[in-house]
Amino acid sequence: MATFSHQPSAVQRAPQQLRTPSNRKTIYDRNLNRTRTAELSRASFAYLFGEMVSYAQKRVTGIQDLERKLNEQGYPIGLRLLPLLLYREPPRTSVRPNRILPVLQFIHGPFWRHLFGRTADAIEHSSTANNEYMISDNEPLVNQYISVPKEMNQLNCAAYVAGMVEGVCDGCGLKAAVSAHNGGTEMWPGKTVFLIRFDDGVVEREGLLDTKK
Repeated sequence: MATFSHQPSAVQRAPQQLRTPSNRKTIYDRNLNRTRTAELSRASFAYLFGEMVSYAQKRVTGIQDLERKLNEQGYPIGLRLLPLLLYREPPRTSVRPNRILPVLQFIHGPFWRHLFGRTADAIEHSSTANNEYMISDNEPLVNQYISVPKEMNQLNCAAYVAGMVEGVCDGCGLKAAVSAHNGGTEMWPGKTVFLIRFDDGVVEREGLLDTKK
């Protein structure tokens, strides 16, 4: 009686390649102005952002470390959004800003409007430090879907947005450190103040440009 031994043959798999649609076009072929008015579902954003915070929280040791992690995640988004938003601006205003006030106005206006559908609530100049400016948001969208436990009440997840703002400043050649701080009031308990601290060299250059006028 004959016996047969089954030996699995080695199967060589072809290397995976990037899949493209039937029309042979990818996301890189899409018109940059095509989705300028598109909006992301808030439910989708809330889920994704909540997962981001949860992922970062498992890999840090404290509140400051968590805010630093969120800041780092937002930074490259700000760098990439800057050229896209400038491209979408009218030709007369599409020049990359290189002074402090125009950069702050860009962040307060077009940048905030692209992210949240409205402008920020205020821009202020610190009365105690010449290199510090503040942009306020009375109801930050990123904090509306995050439940912060009592023992972490100092946490402000808008550090993610602070990272984006820092990326925009650096992309304009104005080195700055940006942080998010709780500034709640009786009327606006969830108010957040974004503190923008420019490097001394940026302020010094600003002064030199003003004297040449």
